[in-house]
Amino acid sequence: MRTSIRRAGAVALATALLATACSSTKTALDGNGSAPVDLGNVKLVSYNSCDDMLAGLRAATAKSVGPWGLGGPQIMFARGRAEVAVEDSTASGKVAPPEHSTTNVHEAGVDEPDLVKTDGNRVITVTRGVLRVVDTATRKVTGTLKLVDPEQAWAPADLLISGDRALVLFSGGGIIPFGAVAKRAASPGPRYVLVDLSGEPKVLGSLTPNGSHVDARMIGSTVRIVVRSQPEIEFPDTRPDLTDGERTKRNKDVVNKAPIEAWLPKFETTDAKGVTTNGTVKCEQISHPTEYTGTSMLTVHSLDLSQGLTETAPISVAADGDTVYGTGSSLYVTSNPHWWWPQPMPLVEDAPADPATPQAPQTEPTPTEPPAPSSSPTPVLPPSSSSEPSSPVAPSSEPTVSATPSSEPTVTATPSSEPTPSASETTPEAVKTPVEPPEETEIHRFDITAAGAPRYVASGKVPGRLLNQYSLSEHEGHLRIATTSTAGQSSSSAVYVLKSDTLGKVGEVGGLGNGERIYSVRFMGPVGYVVTFKQVDPLYVLDLRDPAAPRKTGELKITGYSAYLHPAGDGRLIGVGQEASEKGRTLGVQVSLFDVSDPAAPRRLSQMFQKDSGSEAEWDPHAFLYWAKTGTAVLPLNTWDGTEQTSGTALVLTINDSAVTRTGTIVHPGSVSTGRPRFAPSDPSIRRSIVIGDSLWTVSDRGLKVSDLGSLADQAWIPFN
Repeated sequence: MRTSIRRAGAVALATALLATACSSTKTALDGNGSAPVDLGNVKLVSYNSCDDMLAGLRAATAKSVGPWGLGGPQIMFARGRAEVAVEDSTASGKVAPPEHSTTNVHEAGVDEPDLVKTDGNRVITVTRGVLRVVDTATRKVTGTLKLVDPEQAWAPADLLISGDRALVLFSGGGIIPFGAVAKRAASPGPRYVLVDLSGEPKVLGSLTPNGSHVDARMIGSTVRIVVRSQPEIEFPDTRPDLTDGERTKRNKDVVNKAPIEAWLPKFETTDAKGVTTNGTVKCEQISHPTEYTGTSMLTVHSLDLSQGLTETAPISVAADGDTVYGTGSSLYVTSNPHWWWPQPMPLVEDAPADPATPQAPQTEPTPTEPPAPSSSPTPVLPPSSSSEPSSPVAPSSEPTVSATPSSEPTVTATPSSEPTPSASETTPEAVKTPVEPPEETEIHRFDITAAGAPRYVASGKVPGRLLNQYSLSEHEGHLRIATTSTAGQSSSSAVYVLKSDTLGKVGEVGGLGNGERIYSVRFMGPVGYVVTFKQVDPLYVLDLRDPAAPRKTGELKITGYSAYLHPAGDGRLIGVGQEASEKGRTLGVQVSLFDVSDPAAPRRLSQMFQKDSGSEAEWDPHAFLYWAKTGTAVLPLNTWDGTEQTSGTALVLTINDSAVTRTGTIVHPGSVSTGRPRFAPSDPSIRRSIVIGDSLWTVSDRGLKVSDLGSLADQAWIPFN
């Protein structure tokens, strides 16, 4: 969001002057009783000219215009562990960095933006608009760079680091660099700032696109940034004396007179001297699917941090998107169904909260996604001829180890028993319910093996909505994608297998969690794990060795759910989520250790449960640390005792082959009131954890604490003044 999952957002891209269609072959029902899905004929093509582009965009946008312009009242917009190669410093004469962890990312070698980075010798953080460099040997701040005015300290920011270059990504709109004078009332887009770290940190330049930030990925020193923009069309004020039809016709006329500049994505680049250059994506750099709405444009900027921001090689596609998934050679952007009308929901006592909506009193979620170390061993699968188990393992047969001392303060579980407002409560009576678009996810794949702009390869679509980037996985020439489809009050989930070169469907396995929705997904080589939830948590194990015939091999039903799944060695899987009552009411954080060595009979070996609690790791995997060398796991923890929230705690666990045990907690110093209250006060909540040598470093708005990795004894406190 940070994901989001902050994180929760992403995008779709396109370039290249090719047109590739993807198709599927209709077959009989598969062994799971679900009908194959016709993916249709989806392709991306280039415009012949700017005139051709303008005509196409006007016509497509006009179809999407209603009485209120683009959209309407009460319509809502939905919004792993990898090791990074370390430079051989002994050959260059540099001091070799100590062994250290990295950002918890989805795919090995594909870095993701986060609020802290380390190369072992330095810890670089960006909090409250200030970048800091800390020397890990002396544990002193060696460099500070204020990037925004203190009144903008609320602005969310992340980092990507390559050598002595840092890219700071401000995803919020209206950010003005510290010391600068605003040239316009408010910049509508995000801002990306390139910083030199070789001495005292200094700004080398910035990129400011018009639009909203979706996500970014970095391979080597090349960063791909995805931005979504909407046409800049000003519709006349709604007049009550006009009918809906008259207002719609008037708005269509406005669209049909709009110039091409209304759709062309725009951006600004600023050099180290503050000289700004305006840029616009050229017509020949924009493609479009066969069918598109014209209401959204996706742009990808390619930046080589070693070369600066002089050339960002932007390309665009007339499409929407909200999730980015990257591998070493491919960039995928998917577009979830994004416009929908609030539907009446049954009032169910103890109904669970939506997995994409973190519960209070937790910190705001960030759209994001989980990691998958390439070194993770692949679970053993049974012979392909084996049949599915007739019944899941009973939860009562699982040995469960509780690691919650009774003396511990109880935690923050967001009560999820509140009923969801019905459509009658949120929709004006005079408004007619619009026709819902098909619930399907579009996928666009781009080849990023070459420098510069990515090359469009193919497009496709599957039914349903995906949860986050972990719902996607590329493996041996195929893309696996897990989605949940809803129809009225019913829902079901499935995993589709597509050819990565055409995105045509090869196979599917459906019938997962009937009446439930997906809460987490993890693909590990030829195996997939899917967690669905409503009142109990079925953990499904999928055999994906045969792309044409993926199948469910095992199922485990337990209370609660795992919102994030992390590999933990041979036949072991860690789940981080919420325990729940038998009626589905969430009760507090749980960390589970699953034995998945037998794909036909997954079982839970151990569970740590903290009552009345929540963790950012439930929706942002960057907040989860697992250090396999010592079996140490760390996650932020917020607790709630019924009247007061306790934050600023990191829960430290030890996870071995058979049990999850509690090691202890780390707490950062609380706030000290000095003078008048600040607009955006700093937060003592621990956000991230990293391992450097034999020390555990934890990060909050207040500073960095260094603790002994084994005993958790305090070693240093580095305040952020």
